Amino acid sequence: MAIYGLWVINKAGGLVYQRNFADGLAQLTSNEYLVLAGTLHGIHAITSRLSPMGSSSGAQVIEGESFKMTILLTATATKFVLLTSLAEPSPESVLQKVYDAYADAVMKNPFHTPEMPIRNEGFDSRITSLIGTGHI
Repeated sequence: MAIYGLWVINKAGGLVYQRNFADGLAQLTSNEYLVLAGTLHGIHAITSRLSPMGSSSGAQVIEGESFKMTILLTATATKFVLLTSLAEPSPESVLQKVYDAYADAVMKNPFHTPEMPIRNEGFDSRITSLIGTGHI
């Protein structure tokens, strides 16, 4: 069981936070991460419209052969994306704790501009204590 990475995507589809934890995913450049975040934002918007049952919040889990992406959409349309191994038992609860850390450390910071990249030591340290090296 491993947590490979965490992304925070703003409501416009921009990557505002990206951090890798465990080895296992390809190392990408900053520009590649930005493109992937924008692509995921578009896919999420499309999946929210495709639901045959009416309104939907979009894709919540995207699964590959060796990893899965779990997506938490907030009320402000910010997306928290956790990249994990397929065997990770509770990515949703980890994402909820990440969101709580974001609300406390980032959104309550009077010097942080919403929708801009997250540069906050308090948030980084809380993520480190929550996820650590990515091996749970």
